[in-house]
Amino acid sequence: MARALALGLGIGLVAVAGAARADTGKLLLTGGVSTIAGSAGGGLTPWAVIGSNATQGEVGFSGYATRAGTQDYSLTGYGVAVGLYDRVELSLARQDFDASPALALNGVAAFGVTPGQHIKMDVVGLKVKVAGDAVLDADTWMPQIAVGIEHKRASPGSIQSVYNFLGVKDSGTDLYVSATKLFLAQSLLVNATLRSTNANQNGLLGFGSAAPGKNGRSLQPEFSVAYLVSKNVAVGAEYRFKPNNLQALGASAGLGAGLREDDWKDLFVAWAPSKHLSLTLAYVDLGRIVPGVTQGRRQTGYYLSAQAAF
Repeated sequence: MARALALGLGIGLVAVAGAARADTGKLLLTGGVSTIAGSAGGGLTPWAVIGSNATQGEVGFSGYATRAGTQDYSLTGYGVAVGLYDRVELSLARQDFDASPALALNGVAAFGVTPGQHIKMDVVGLKVKVAGDAVLDADTWMPQIAVGIEHKRASPGSIQSVYNFLGVKDSGTDLYVSATKLFLAQSLLVNATLRSTNANQNGLLGFGSAAPGKNGRSLQPEFSVAYLVSKNVAVGAEYRFKPNNLQALGASAGLGAGLREDDWKDLFVAWAPSKHLSLTLAYVDLGRIVPGVTQGRRQTGYYLSAQAAF
């Protein structure tokens, strides 16, 4: 069903893109950039804004490509999104995670992880603006509010045996509500998101956990702030809390904190050389990602993303 939904959405995106208007009135960077899951926002967390350059009465679309790298891991992502009348956003994203360090798990048990294994994940997203307008309400205290859903399906390859050991599912659905406030006179944007999730490492390590890990959902807050240095350059920061579902399971298996999951954070600069193109560069700190196979190293590094929007 998920694959059929993704295929149908992909066809719909192509069809709608052909009808998109190229000349729109949205202010530079007020539609955000593309997150790693494909929705509009910062790099790590969604905002309440609707992606693309479309304003009310218009249809727009965007496409993006992302590359992130840390000491032990790397992630490549790409996707497309459609903004409908500045009210509804549909998105489709693909992530390719280089999980090569997982080969060390073969020393713990006969998992059969193959060298150079990658985990791939598809994300289908829907976001709906339910109240407020970030630009039109900039001189009031009313934020723009949106609700969203992200359905994720991971393809772990030879790491499926690790999924089985952890008792995780390979698909899951995040629900979230975001509030975005633009202080136009102060050139400042702030965002708060509350996510309901049971995803491990955003879903790349599956969803939930066998006992004594946490299998159910939890509410995780996420925050962003961005300052517009000039009309086409913004700098900012993000902080995303994570559920840490697997640590108790790892401890019970004698791995100590080997499965710990830490919060994510970044510092970014976004540049829009034109109304149709934006480039984002960030320093990311993803904490420890399966520290049992990386000697507990914190995963810090870079995030680079390019987006075209119409």
